Amino acid sequence: MSGLDWPGLMRAGLNGLRLHPAEFWALSPAELAMMLGERGQAAGLDRAGFEALLQAFPDHGAGDGHDASRKDG
Repeated sequence: MSGLDWPGLMRAGLNGLRLHPAEFWALSPAELAMMLGERGQAAGLDRAGFEALLQAFPDHGAGDGHDASRKDG
């Protein structure tokens, strides 16, 4: 026995998510859990985390040699 509730998972995938059987069986357990919104997943990036990333990795401005829109001839 695997300990997984296969009938429940199949109902959730086929009925709840409206997956085709081939799509359901192609998913890994982690992918199915993500699609079902299982708890215990990592939370999304909050504003404080985003601000910390901006401080650690600032965007480069125009004129500093990193401007992607600049066209060199």
